[in-house]
Amino acid sequence: MAKEELKIGEISKPRFEFRSFGRCFCEPAKRMARLSTPVPEKVWERHSTETYIVSRTNDVNNTKIRNGKMDIKTFVQEVDGLEQWNPLMKGEFPISAQVLKEEVFPAFKVDGMPELTKDAYTLEEFLQMIEEHPDLQAVTVEKARYGYMVNDTICETGEVYINGAMVRTINSESTEIEDIKKTIADCGLEGVENINYLQAIKRVIGMINKPLAN
Repeated sequence: MAKEELKIGEISKPRFEFRSFGRCFCEPAKRMARLSTPVPEKVWERHSTETYIVSRTNDVNNTKIRNGKMDIKTFVQEVDGLEQWNPLMKGEFPISAQVLKEEVFPAFKVDGMPELTKDAYTLEEFLQMIEEHPDLQAVTVEKARYGYMVNDTICETGEVYINGAMVRTINSESTEIEDIKKTIADCGLEGVENINYLQAIKRVIGMINKPLAN
């Protein structure tokens, strides 16, 4: 079966991903840029500010909010150290109490559902619920991302500010595991820990007592 041709910025079937976070990926980032085929100008440099909701009791559902829209992805499987995530739900604020009760808070896997007395809630009201819950935390994540394409895998390097603390990230993702492995080898990333956004955020804010990759 012919493998799927990936295009940056377009939806594909669920991808596998290698990503890491640390203080510096200078040489791998340089190699990634030089090995890259041309990519659309719209992904040369992208900036965004997002809010991630992290839970002390959940590492399998990744919840973020950007431009008033909520996106939850769920962990599917790990193959050869690479992670695959699928969309779990998408929502928009104001968000209904029913969606919060049946989809959002169950995804956090915490005890203690907030009392919902209204039909719908604004983003500010939702974040207040998060603030008041002992096992949940809203984290501001600002991203500056630089896109590449290496070995038919969608790649990026970037600076990520987690509640203002800057770390660097590098990644390769594809529907084809072998293409990611080749990119990891070609960029000099073999042996570097695969760290997803949830893990990186928890390590930076102290919810997990573990360092980043370097």
